[in-house]
Amino acid sequence: MADTAVMTTGTTVADQVSGWDHLEWWVGNARAVTAWLTSGFGFRVAAYAGPETGVADRVSYLLVQGPSGPARAGDTGPSGPARADAVGGVRFVVTAGLDPDSDVSRHVARHGDGVRHLAWQVADPAAALEAAARRGAAVVTEPTSVNGDAGSVTTAAISTYGETRHLFVDRSGWSGPWGPGFTAERIPPPPVGPAVGLASIDHVVGNVEEGRLDEWVAFYEDLGFSQMKHFDAEAISTEYSALRSTVMWNGADIKMPINEPAPGLRKSQITEYIEAYRGPGVQHIALATPDIVTSVTALARRGVRFLNMPATYYSDARVRCGSFDVAWDDLER
Repeated sequence: MADTAVMTTGTTVADQVSGWDHLEWWVGNARAVTAWLTSGFGFRVAAYAGPETGVADRVSYLLVQGPSGPARAGDTGPSGPARADAVGGVRFVVTAGLDPDSDVSRHVARHGDGVRHLAWQVADPAAALEAAARRGAAVVTEPTSVNGDAGSVTTAAISTYGETRHLFVDRSGWSGPWGPGFTAERIPPPPVGPAVGLASIDHVVGNVEEGRLDEWVAFYEDLGFSQMKHFDAEAISTEYSALRSTVMWNGADIKMPINEPAPGLRKSQITEYIEAYRGPGVQHIALATPDIVTSVTALARRGVRFLNMPATYYSDARVRCGSFDVAWDDLER
């Protein structure tokens, strides 16, 4: 009898995702956004790509913070290049176009600064892409390996809400700083200021049009994600504005709440976002810290502005959450 190939048709995208690889911001001025994130939020520049490195149409800065992967020979410590196999921590790629007709520049002209790629680590981008396409996801980039002196990085991409993309990334064949076209030489020095202590990406929130939340929940369920929590309009509302939200996750590190507007006396904040951004997109990024008091204190010293919360918020929180042993005075401060 002829040998029969074993098909892994039951393997979902969620099964194959091992964690966040990075989030890529497409912005009008990469140097300015990089300066804001390093000086204010304590990120450091770990790698750079641009015309000097052979990338003609854009510039990109890799920003990192927090713990990452096991040490490997050749690493140079906290100020050294980002490892290709890094796990954990926070990694942003901040990219700006150099040609007004480039994809990056056109995207920014329509939407302003925003998040383009939600990138996931996978062992086999082709297999992840095949699993996504089999469940109806729109393929926007076929598996592509980019080679360099230190090996290769393989990626593939599907579309999600609006013009946002999910990128499947395999860096196992790469041993240099981040990827082909990036260099860790002549990058800006680490920022001055107290350590902020951001440890990981906690969740990434997407805003979609009214009436489409269930559609996008079904999309992620088809990819193997499950519902972690659902909030009806009654649970997230004020006298004037309301929204519905469902948190999708892979059972581990990937958590993605999806919001849609709900009817209220005034325009929902979700509707305001969609109008301003000219379509669905990433509304906010939540970053985890093991010590929020220390992190917020450091951020404030670095010049980051925070919302002013009324004292009644904390008196109410003590009633709602009084059974928790937390430092209420420090939190309020």
